[in-house]
Amino acid sequence: IFAATTGSEPVARIETRDLVSKVAVAGATGRTGSLVVRELLARGVGVVGMVRDVEKGREMFPASDGDRLALVECDLGSEEEIVAAVGGCDAAIWCATGFSDAPSSPLVQLKKLLGIALAPKKSIDCVGIPALAKAFAHGNSNGLPKVIMLSSAGVTRPSWSEEKKQMFPGSAEIPIVRLNPFGILDIKAESEENLRQSGVEYCIFRPAGLNDKWPAKSRPVFSQGDVAVGRIHRADVATILVDCLAEPEAAGKTFEGFSLAGYLAPRTLGTPLARLRRDADGPPGNDAVAATYVALQQLVPGETQDPAALAMGQTYEQLDRDEVGRLGERGKEDAEAAAPRPSSS
Repeated sequence: IFAATTGSEPVARIETRDLVSKVAVAGATGRTGSLVVRELLARGVGVVGMVRDVEKGREMFPASDGDRLALVECDLGSEEEIVAAVGGCDAAIWCATGFSDAPSSPLVQLKKLLGIALAPKKSIDCVGIPALAKAFAHGNSNGLPKVIMLSSAGVTRPSWSEEKKQMFPGSAEIPIVRLNPFGILDIKAESEENLRQSGVEYCIFRPAGLNDKWPAKSRPVFSQGDVAVGRIHRADVATILVDCLAEPEAAGKTFEGFSLAGYLAPRTLGTPLARLRRDADGPPGNDAVAATYVALQQLVPGETQDPAALAMGQTYEQLDRDEVGRLGERGKEDAEAAAPRPSSS
């Protein structure tokens, strides 16, 4: 099951600020989180930026945003601090990771390479997601998501049966799934399930490879069944996360997404989101997932169109040219050597 828009439907856009006045952003100084903050401010929505370093936040965002942006030092591993920080907010967007964001950190380089958010076991996800759910569980229900989680495509694939992996090799054998350093995908999957079981109105978006060189403002293609492979610009991810705040059709749904370069972004996400299943209705059937896989594999970047042949650190273009990627040949990569091991706290 997958969905996209033509971009030509005559629809009336509801302004985000008419539905939410203040939104908390966890990980507000991160690469994607900072774009979410800017997108919210551009739409006239107040922001509570939950950060570890307020001074870093002040350097990142212009002083002119001060009247609508409040930076709050918050330990995202503390339920008490999270609940206090989001007081007075209408919703929250989780863009945080449990690793160091220091520019010189080896892990930052790995995160850029993988194009996804990484989090260690017993990371801030395990505390922060349930804390946000608790904070918004008793708010007014208007049918809109109260907690929006930025996750990652591929989170369920390590747990697939061998039979399923053989059915969908172009999804199961991509580098991040094949290597799954530190079990990061399993941890994200667990955090997703915690949110789904919390009782709060939520939305979980699983982007494919984050790539800032991929054209921005491209057409998003959403799917369910966790077989999506492709690229999407972080700015488009930020736009989708913010759009979901005002989309009733986003509530209670988990979906993957990448973007198609050369196709205009839609005027609204309501149409493609309406085609997706609510999580309460159960996962899509095997036939639907198989049909989705066949369709989406035709949209894989590059000419080779064989994502299972990629090595970690190798681009689709390098695969086309038979060039070795940054971390060596497929099967010989040492992803964990590129980053410190995560702590248990």
